[in-house]
Amino acid sequence: MSAEQWQRFAAANGLGDVVEARVVSVVPFGAFVELDEGVHGLLHISEWAGEPAEGDTLRLRINAIDGEHRRVSLTRAA
Repeated sequence: MSAEQWQRFAAANGLGDVVEARVVSVVPFGAFVELDEGVHGLLHISEWAGEPAEGDTLRLRINAIDGEHRRVSLTRAA
């Protein structure tokens, strides 16, 4: 992801915000989702409510944003 893509996402979103994201890959410890073009986040396996599949669109809540490492942690939104 480019610095511009990350900055645009971080400026528009904050902790607790609910976003829609598309699952791009499922790994043993969770699922990576695309939050915005070129911006990905992780839905940890402990946060799953049913197993997501690649291509699924999920409503997620932002748990943490790590600007230094460009990481976003997510949980399922109610």
